[in-house]
Amino acid sequence: MPAFLARRYADPVEVERRDDVPVAFVRRGRRHVVREVLDHWWATGAWWVDAEDVPGSGVTDDEREFWRVEAAAPGRSSAVVELCFAWTTGRWTVTAVLD
Repeated sequence: MPAFLARRYADPVEVERRDDVPVAFVRRGRRHVVREVLDHWWATGAWWVDAEDVPGSGVTDDEREFWRVEAAAPGRSSAVVELCFAWTTGRWTVTAVLD
């Protein structure tokens, strides 16, 4: 499924990692086990824009680590999920679901 057909979210999640790779996550009270890592990449904010030039923007050099994984909760079919770790806040979110 093309990424542009994904449903977009910003749901907070708790992620379990082994050797720095996500192996499971809890979303909306349900634990999902990662079956396969499909992709991994990094993205940064507009580091060339001065935060003072954008009112209310705070940090603009927001480095994020993305993981596209196939995961499933017990008794459920699997789905492709994009997990995102924001290094400036130390928080994980689900940013997209492609199922």
